[in-house]
Amino acid sequence: MAAPAATPTEHLDHQRLVALINSMSDGVIALSPLFYVVLANGAMLDILDLNSINGQLLPDILKITDKSGGPLDPVKLIMQNPSGYTSRDVRLRYEDGSSINIFISITPVQGSYGSTQSGGFVIIIRDITREKLVEEERDEFVSVAGHELRTPVTIAEGSISNAILLASKAQVSEAVIQTLESAHSQVVFLSTMINDLAMLSRAERGKVALEIEIIDVAELVEAVANDYQSQAAKKGLELKVETVGVKKLISSRLYVREILQNFITNSLKYTEKGQISLQASVENGGVLFIVSDTGFGISQSEQKKLFTKFFRSEDSRVKKEHGTGLGLYVTGKLVRLLEGKLEITSELNKGTTFKLHIPNLSLPENIRS
Repeated sequence: MAAPAATPTEHLDHQRLVALINSMSDGVIALSPLFYVVLANGAMLDILDLNSINGQLLPDILKITDKSGGPLDPVKLIMQNPSGYTSRDVRLRYEDGSSINIFISITPVQGSYGSTQSGGFVIIIRDITREKLVEEERDEFVSVAGHELRTPVTIAEGSISNAILLASKAQVSEAVIQTLESAHSQVVFLSTMINDLAMLSRAERGKVALEIEIIDVAELVEAVANDYQSQAAKKGLELKVETVGVKKLISSRLYVREILQNFITNSLKYTEKGQISLQASVENGGVLFIVSDTGFGISQSEQKKLFTKFFRSEDSRVKKEHGTGLGLYVTGKLVRLLEGKLEITSELNKGTTFKLHIPNLSLPENIRS
């Protein structure tokens, strides 16, 4: 039996949908559940440099690679990400060998109400080659500027530290010492910012190298805590450490330590009384690290923004503290690099808890043997 003809209303709705899609500046493809192109707008044809793609299979018209040039199968990409996929690190390759950077978003379309079948997929593509070029130039500038600034800032920090020591021995006025301490504090903040920007630049450019090794977890946790015991004591806070049944972890010592340091640093900044605890235990073939405090806490609305670049809380108590808004953003990138999982729970005026699960990674051949 032939399918019933579309009613005038359905035909009009289809025309409106086509007109709407064609008015979009982003490329749009509608796919059937079997990955055939049902509809594509003019912007998509321009991006793909094709005249017509209706009725064609997706892999035949969409040739994409990862940022390193490795080929990607768009159908596998969809099947491996059933809830949707979004990336700015994909390249579109043309027949002549040239390529462009693209933003790609793949969204599944739900079937009719009560149906368990897929309604197909919608793919949105945008040419971001120019944006990527600007980002690369910015990251290069940040990297070079950070490198050039690090030496003079280090010298300034050391010189001011010596001046404070000499001033205290010479019994100069308290006002002079306070001025020097204030200058020292600002230079230390500048040094932190330079380090954060340098790490951000490396992470954004994919140049964060992983040096996998066998980590003594108890030793690592104790070392991190020892680095901050004096700061905690100065604020009247108790810094507690606990390891439960955990001995070794195969991962990057440098980056696990940096992540934990970022959590402890934040807890120290935003906790005025009570305690900070650092725990480590065995969980799911890896190690679960928990850093909790009795600090200001973070509102539900701000928890979603916590790991975004340059985010700073609107809480007036937080604004009093120096911060770049980069520490937790870089932390999020390092967690993903280590294939870890991060969870945060927080309540205003009661404290915050970071739960970090780091799995055991594969050892390099030279260490394994």
